[in-house]
Amino acid sequence: MRKLSLVFVAAMLLMSANILANDAVGEKPIKQLSTQIGQLLENAPLTSDFIDQTAQVRFTLNNQGEIVVLSVDTDLRVLENFVKTRLNYQKVSIGNFKEGEMYTIPIRIAGA
Repeated sequence: MRKLSLVFVAAMLLMSANILANDAVGEKPIKQLSTQIGQLLENAPLTSDFIDQTAQVRFTLNNQGEIVVLSVDTDLRVLENFVKTRLNYQKVSIGNFKEGEMYTIPIRIAGA
């Protein structure tokens, strides 16, 4: 009987630890960043040649919460320059972030 109660207590501790470990406070930082980056890239003055083009944007955040673009993986040089110009050193509001942590976000230029 003693072993059964000990197993029961251990199971309850594991379940409570899992419940407390879940972050129910808000969105994940990468989702917040994706939304804000989408807003920064809206209303792009690009020609129809760029519609449905994709790129992988690799960036970090500095200590002021500004985006520092490290690389833009795309075949189109104009798209790379556009993304860097629009995003570099733009301030984003994000809860807790680690300065210098690298993020990679895929982007796609959609038609209007």
